[in-house]
Amino acid sequence: MSSASGPGIIGKGGRAQTSFTLIRWAMRVWDIDPGLLCDRHLLGEHNEIHAIWSVITGGLKGFSGHPETKRWQGKLRALYLRHALTAAEMQRRGFKHKSPLDENLATGKAVQDELKDPVEVQERLLSGKDADCAERLRRRKGS
Repeated sequence: MSSASGPGIIGKGGRAQTSFTLIRWAMRVWDIDPGLLCDRHLLGEHNEIHAIWSVITGGLKGFSGHPETKRWQGKLRALYLRHALTAAEMQRRGFKHKSPLDENLATGKAVQDELKDPVEVQERLLSGKDADCAERLRRRKGS
């Protein structure tokens, strides 16, 4: 497993975030509204987007065979757009985002049409992982 500091994230209140694992065995970019993710999952997804982006655009071998990386091959435009949604949600919550992706490298499909799990399963998984995610999902279903 490899780890490094998170890409360009300044926490709420202007303090730098602590180190995050960039690539983990359970890499995941969710296929649901980033507004439903708790802070931990939102920042984790942001890091994973950067890790996948770096592997694909840089031709890196590490984790190039990982199913989550493979899922985004040929869909860098979709990954770029997911990053934009994630970064916008981070900023909405008071995080200062300072790690844009190079739009010139955003090629391929603009839509991720290969879901790791159906959206309903992803929502159930998130609800089971984190109380804040569960509350965000409950509120959305109540509206």
